[in-house]
Amino acid sequence: MKYETVIGIEIHCELKTKTKMFSSAPVSFAKQPNSCVNVIDLGHPGTLPCLNKEAVRMAIKACTALNMSIEPLVRFDRKNYYYSDLPKGFQITQQFHPIGSNGFLEIKTDDGIKNIRIERLHMEEDTAKQFHNDFGTMIDYNRAGTPLVEIVSCPDMRSGKEAAAYVEKLRSILYYLDVSDVKMEEGSMRCDVNISLRPEGSEVFGTKCEIKNLNSISNVQKAIEFEIERQSKILDEGGSVKQETRRFDEAKKETVSMRSKEGSVDYKYFPEPNITPILLSEEFIQGAIDTMPELPDSLLRRLTEDYGIGETEANILISTREEIAYFDAVMKHSKNAKLVCNWILGDVSGVINKMNLDFGRCPIKPESLAELIAMIEAKEISSKQAKEVFEAMVEGAEPREYVKEHNMAQNSDTGALTALVNEVLDENEQSIIDFKAGKDRAAKFLVGQSMKKSKGTANPQMANEILMQELAKR
Repeated sequence: MKYETVIGIEIHCELKTKTKMFSSAPVSFAKQPNSCVNVIDLGHPGTLPCLNKEAVRMAIKACTALNMSIEPLVRFDRKNYYYSDLPKGFQITQQFHPIGSNGFLEIKTDDGIKNIRIERLHMEEDTAKQFHNDFGTMIDYNRAGTPLVEIVSCPDMRSGKEAAAYVEKLRSILYYLDVSDVKMEEGSMRCDVNISLRPEGSEVFGTKCEIKNLNSISNVQKAIEFEIERQSKILDEGGSVKQETRRFDEAKKETVSMRSKEGSVDYKYFPEPNITPILLSEEFIQGAIDTMPELPDSLLRRLTEDYGIGETEANILISTREEIAYFDAVMKHSKNAKLVCNWILGDVSGVINKMNLDFGRCPIKPESLAELIAMIEAKEISSKQAKEVFEAMVEGAEPREYVKEHNMAQNSDTGALTALVNEVLDENEQSIIDFKAGKDRAAKFLVGQSMKKSKGTANPQMANEILMQELAKR
């Protein structure tokens, strides 16, 4: 039987605030365990939470970028459960009144553009981190209370490839908003995938399984593709898929059962009594929106439509905020976008990688690269000479000064080049004979001799044109 795959994704994303969601403790990663925590994070009696204003701003930006309706009345709920990673015995979240709802995200598929609906975006706090070993469980409370947004999609994806495209697109948007590090390998962005199968043409959902804590986009696709095969085999053999929570074993490239999930857990939600509802002003919401940067889709359109750069090259340019910022900085001093793009993706990227830097610390100043490109356009230096000048620029040289100091300026004087070419012809009579006999290599040899005599300063194109004219006269 043929089956249709139904996929929904829940993404937990840590916000890039300086302090935690409801306390003044610093947000940290890889710091000494339990060194970035205070009495509010530990749930000491008598302590009261205080909402992080910057986290709310970041949530508004994310909602706007995901085309969501924003709820101006911020309300929180208490989710009760008793795990060792939750010191208060409950989590403060937005179960009933998410700050964002009814959004969508466009992704590219093999069949074209597809809209993935987003049900909700809500704010909450993260839990502590547990480490299990043979001697027991250790807990690091540094992560407890870290601001999170949870983004819940509708079940609109139909393959592992579509799901991977959705996560990649969402990750790119949150990265450009600068609201999160979105480093999946560090846990600042975590994916839970819900997947079920149903007969093609059916409108009834199948039994879903949840795959928890996928830590890379590649693993999202691999886990889904394995789960499709696993569930298809069970259904083909006449069995029933169990509702359960599974994890992805990266070494074996397969999902593994963690626990059964036969019924919904009663978290006994109720309104959080220690945080009264907060009405956000229009000025506050608009202020957050007004500080949003240009997002990937807009950048891609600008590069391809305004500058005529190919989509492949444009996608590389926007892969990091620093790289596109460097490109824009160069373009303030240049009009040749394609040549600027070629130099950035080629020689400049080579230097960046070799020196283990990013574009924010590039040793080539944007205005210097623009000046080098202008000299190439004006044919003041050849492409070969430009490579030499560029190497000097890496060490701090200014292009025009370096060209002047090393007498590299390209000679485009017609009279001087004509005299030089005739000297070369007078010294190489046999090459003239060979050329007249139809040997094309003779012309290349004569051009090479002309460049050698000029010590590389002759304009190659002009030297070649003048050479052909003078050969015709002999």
